[in-house]
Amino acid sequence: MGCKICGPKLSLCGLVLSVWGIIQLTLMGVFYYIRAVALLEDLPLEHSPDEKVDDPIEHFIALAERGYTQNAYNCWIAALLYVITLVVSGHQFWMNNRSSVSM
Repeated sequence: MGCKICGPKLSLCGLVLSVWGIIQLTLMGVFYYIRAVALLEDLPLEHSPDEKVDDPIEHFIALAERGYTQNAYNCWIAALLYVITLVVSGHQFWMNNRSSVSM
């Protein structure tokens, strides 16, 4: 019980892209979570110019820690969205294959 939204080729493409997105974003989330130095330049390190800082190094470390954590969570949320896309694409692929076999 369901309707076909997309064809067999598009649903297969959605399956492949979803699997790749899940793998890539999960790994990126893990690397952000373990604070990989290679990803430092991708962190959102916003600093207001009128903010007075006693120790600039400690302030930078705190901003970097917050950025690493936020980017890790963002990657994992995006990976979960790809899981939803995987389920929808899998359902469509199954619907298309089921209807082509029954004909």
